[in-house]
Amino acid sequence: MELGTYQKIISFAIECEVEAESFYESISRKLNNPMLKEMFAQFAKEEKGHQSILKEIYNKPDNYKKFDGSKDYKVSETMEFPILSEDLKPADAFAIAMKSEEMAVMRYKILSDGCSSQDQKAVFENLAAMEAEHKNKMEQAFVNVAYPEVW
Repeated sequence: MELGTYQKIISFAIECEVEAESFYESISRKLNNPMLKEMFAQFAKEEKGHQSILKEIYNKPDNYKKFDGSKDYKVSETMEFPILSEDLKPADAFAIAMKSEEMAVMRYKILSDGCSSQDQKAVFENLAAMEAEHKNKMEQAFVNVAYPEVW
């Protein structure tokens, strides 16, 4: 793959992470519940961390991190995308976060499916795996909070 094409793909991914960070920050500012405010602020920080990872991938295309993304509890797939409100319940807050990550995985998979270049396809599949890892982390947190009896 040409370096310019690779960099465009990674730049797009960075823009998506910036949007996700902004999304989580805006939710955090709207919520009344201090625990949920902090949780969404933490999600925003994690998206900032993704930006750093992607910037490193952008700068070192021959030595980028390979993500696994194979674990999927499919918790988010069982949930509806809730309506955002100031009095959001914790389960709904997790649902928003999980559904957002699920959509990010789907976005990269769709982009991968549309590639004729195997190199580009591999980059998008790796980005989908990165988002899948984040989705998995959120699903684990949700299950731990929602089902304390499994601790």
